[in-house]
Formats: sequence, structure tokens, C-alpha cells
Amino acid sequence: MTPGEDALPKRKADDDPAVLEKEDLAPNIVRGSNRLSIALATYNGERYLGEQLESLLHQTRLPDELVVFDDASTDSTPAIVREFAKAAPFPVRFQINAERLGSTRNFEAAIRACSGDIIFLCDQDDVWYPDKIARMEERFTEDPEAGAVFTDADVVDQDLRPFGPHLWDTVRFKQKDQARFAAHDALSVLLRRPVVTGATMAFRSSYRELILPMPEIWIHDAWISLLIGAVSHLVALPVPLIAYRQHSANQIGIPRRGRRRLRRGSFVLMYSPAIRCFEELRERLLKFNGCFPESERHITRLEAKLVFLRARSQFPPKRWRRLPRALRELVALRYHRYAKGIGSFLGDLWRH
Repeated sequence: MTPGEDALPKRKADDDPAVLEKEDLAPNIVRGSNRLSIALATYNGERYLGEQLESLLHQTRLPDELVVFDDASTDSTPAIVREFAKAAPFPVRFQINAERLGSTRNFEAAIRACSGDIIFLCDQDDVWYPDKIARMEERFTEDPEAGAVFTDADVVDQDLRPFGPHLWDTVRFKQKDQARFAAHDALSVLLRRPVVTGATMAFRSSYRELILPMPEIWIHDAWISLLIGAVSHLVALPVPLIAYRQHSANQIGIPRRGRRRLRRGSFVLMYSPAIRCFEELRERLLKFNGCFPESERHITRLEAKLVFLRARSQFPPKRWRRLPRALRELVALRYHRYAKGIGSFLGDLWRH
């Protein structure tokens, strides 16, 4: 792709004093044919935010705007953003929430405010490699039907020192699952487990009406990837394009290694949250049924996932009484399609 060199139009300042906008200070910077927005959600991020913002300045393809929504920080985060905006070679829009919204709602507000054709999600504590935006935009250009693109990442400690495997290894996104994404069947993977990390993802803004508002019971990246995976396809770019920082204040972070203990408690309590999550997902797709050619077929798959979750939620306390019901789910292949196969089957049988 040969990028153009169009200067950004001047932006009119918002009447709301809580919003900070600035005109493009570098009109001769090379731009692509897409308008690209970065949605950055912040909260008390003073320790690492400066490094993340600095990495945006070093992109070989600069964004067309940076939209920052701050969730009522009590540290110097707002001052860091305002100082950055003074010299940034692209417009910076900054909004401070009047009260805490939480991560999902804060990202929702930032996404809603973006004006670009493609929206990049950005965490406050990572570092983007210089070719991240350029390489991801290139994939969108090569595949005009792709709804989203996401990448691998280097897992690093608080001082940006690499440790352990890459991000895709930690979420068990193996070659066979990557092949399913390449075959435009992301949903078969995502219905079993989330593998898309928001900090590595960008999506077309044409799907914004579908994904917003985001239910608070969902983590934003799982919600976005599942919905777009149900109506379009996702491109998995097998290159680490960010340093994914892990530290004591991570809200989510990578799954921790080690043997997991079987959870105790009733199956109803265990599976009710997942049932509510997938009911929300189905209702959203039903609302937009007819707008996307692929959605009707995938609604049926979501309903099968719900059948499986409801069956598991009704397993009786006594282990021997679970066996017939669990076997029915195993024979129907729902343990393989929507969980971890034999491992999940045995886990349900042996759980206290």
C-alpha cells in the first residue's frame, strides 16, 4: 500500500472544558488511506503512561487522533496527558470522567468518541513497537472484509524485561486454532475460550453500533472479539507488536501458570455467570439479525453453547448421578466444541 500525504482537517474545539483537543502540528506527516483512531483508557497510570505515550510518537505510521478517557484518576495522569498533547503531532482528545466508570465503561466511552475508520485499543501501561500501527493497517487493507486484527505480544515485567513465553503461548492460542482463524472460523475457538487481548486489537468502526453498549459482566476484549467473530472474521497477525507489561497493579494480565485447583460450590453458582454472559451475546446478535449475513448461523452456535452451559449448571451434587448427564454432553461433542474436551468432562465429574 502506498500511503498518501493528506493533512488532517482542523478540528473545532469542544465546548466542554473537560475535553482537550488540538490541531495537527505536523501536516506533512505521511498518512494512510484509512483514518486511524487510538482509544486509550487511563486510571492512575502515572508510573507507566509516559512510556506508552512516547511509543505512540515513534510509530512509523502515526494515528490520525488519540482519544484518552480518564476514569477519575487521583494521581498525575491528567497532567501527563495534557503535557503530551501540547507537542503531539496528531490531535489529542482528553476527557475526564466525573466519577469512576470502571474499565469496561471507560473503554466504551473512548470507543464511542473515536472518529476513525479503524479503532486501536490501547492500555496505559504497555509499549507499542514502532511498526505496530503500520503492520496492522496493512492487514486491514489487504483484507477489506476483515472486521478486526490482533497480534501476539512480548510478555515483559514492570521494567520491560522479557520473561516467559509470548502472549499467545500463555493463552494457549496454538497453531491449529490460528488455522481456524485463517479459515474464517474464529468463533469455534472463541466459544471455547478467549484468546484475543484488547491491547493487541484494532477493529473497524463500522461495527461500533453492534458492540456498544458493552455489558459490565463482560470484559471488553472478549465481548468485542466474539461479536465481530460472529458477523465477520478476525485476522491473527503472528508477530509480537507490543511489550505487554505485567506488574502488581494489572487489572487482568496474563493467566498465571501452575496447576489449577478444582473449584468448589454448586454447579448453578459456577456456571450462572457464563450463562448470563452468553445470553447477553445472543440477545445482541438477535437485535442485529439480518444486518450481517453470517449472524443467523452463528446464533445457532451460541444457543448450543447455552444448552451446554445450562446442562452443566444442573449437574447434581453426587458425583455418580452426574455421569449420565455428562456423558450425553460428551457424546454430543459439546465438551469438545465449547470446553476443553475430556479434561473438562473429567473435571465436572470429580469436582466437589
